[in-house]
Amino acid sequence: MSLEMAEAIRQLTEEGGYTKESVKHIVEDALISAYKRKFGTSENAVVRFNDDLTDVSLYSRKVIVDGVYDPVIEMELEDALKLSPDCEVGDEIEILVDPHEFDRGAVQTGKQTAQQSFKNFQKDSLYSEFKDKVGEVIIGYYQRERNGNIYVNLGRSQNDANNVEGVLPKKYQSPRETYKKGDRIKAIIEDVKKTNAGAQIVLSRTSSGFVRKIIEVEVPEIYDKIVEIKNIVREPGYRTKVAVFSNREDVDPVGACVGLKGIRIQNVIRELEGEKVDVLKYDEDPRMFIANALSPAEVSAVIILDETKRTALAVVNESQFSLAIGKQGLNVRLANRLVDWNIDVKTEDQCDEIEQITAESRKVAESLFSDDIHEEMDIENIADLPGVDIRVAEILKDSGIELIEDYLDAVDSGKINSIDGVSAEDNDKLQKIIDSVCEIVDVPAESQEPTEAAQEGAEFAAAEEDEEQEEFECPECGARVTEDMNTCLNCGVGLSFEYEEE
Repeated sequence: MSLEMAEAIRQLTEEGGYTKESVKHIVEDALISAYKRKFGTSENAVVRFNDDLTDVSLYSRKVIVDGVYDPVIEMELEDALKLSPDCEVGDEIEILVDPHEFDRGAVQTGKQTAQQSFKNFQKDSLYSEFKDKVGEVIIGYYQRERNGNIYVNLGRSQNDANNVEGVLPKKYQSPRETYKKGDRIKAIIEDVKKTNAGAQIVLSRTSSGFVRKIIEVEVPEIYDKIVEIKNIVREPGYRTKVAVFSNREDVDPVGACVGLKGIRIQNVIRELEGEKVDVLKYDEDPRMFIANALSPAEVSAVIILDETKRTALAVVNESQFSLAIGKQGLNVRLANRLVDWNIDVKTEDQCDEIEQITAESRKVAESLFSDDIHEEMDIENIADLPGVDIRVAEILKDSGIELIEDYLDAVDSGKINSIDGVSAEDNDKLQKIIDSVCEIVDVPAESQEPTEAAQEGAEFAAAEEDEEQEEFECPECGARVTEDMNTCLNCGVGLSFEYEEE
């Protein structure tokens, strides 16, 4: 093998980035293809490399025979003895082939085979290289644009013709950004697709992972695992919210990400072309986390409405309401995604109105239901009262107080205080139950001094009673009789009464 071939192999392995195995296969395929073009077969072609692959030799393996039928694969014993005195008929011998003896057609075939092998190797190596880099940030240069998609040169410089090309689809471009040819573009590898041309490297500048990678570069505490990014949500081009947590009590996670005078977070914002970035503290308590997620608004209180459905109410001051909602609801929408809760934002006045309406509605409903219940329930016994202590009811029953009316009379007379086993606290509870269930009507006592009309009515009633009860004497026995009697009850004589006109 010539020195030029040895130098080419060295350059491929040391400078071209090819592995020794790949170079070995490419050169071997090229020589065997040229051999086949020259001799019509490649079955007896043998390629041998030295240990460091700096040299290669091509051999033609032939069988020693006595009478050659095919000179490509056979060799006369007489000719073989000149090369190896110990050979015999039936042995195989390898004859060195000089590639310089190949004609133009054989050389062209070997060259084409080598070129195709290099292309296949580049395709496979390109896919193998970048499929493991998904999620990593890469820097390239704007090369061209087609149908809104930007094609990015991912090589060392924008002038390198052998560089790899990536595509930045329109849906993965921030609405804030515009590019022109030659501009530097930093993006994250979103996906790698295998194609006939090798691999298509899909880039993105809108994913949350892109912001995460930028922050990790700017904040050493994240690389050292002191500060941890819990979650990132983003509306590309408008706002990003980052929840961070510190594994050390003496390290403020928000301060570490913002940096001295905000220099760290400003570098992130600059890379995002001015997109707003809110860095907030993660908290295990959902109330605190929700309050933090609504930053930059200040939240007065957070009320968990339904923990199972993950719904909550955030109460803010009137001056903070628009800030908590954000433009077109962007701030609260990002907060919902960040904490994974459905957050409803209300002002303090709105909450008071809702509470007042709810209280009034509840009061009306309770009054309606309580009226129906009281109408349906006709409770007389203490034991039938809802919520009454059975022990107290039994003690009162043993003491002769079973009815509610009897109990109230005992309370008024003070008799209730002399019953053993019924404390003042028991009496208070029972009295409250009676007041809530029963309607007590006080009947006013009659006045001792009747009015004039009452006196006249009484006198008239007495006169009528006197007239009705006028008595006479029986003419036979002298017993007392009244005009409504037909016979005397004493002697049995018949009676009749006659009245004379005055």
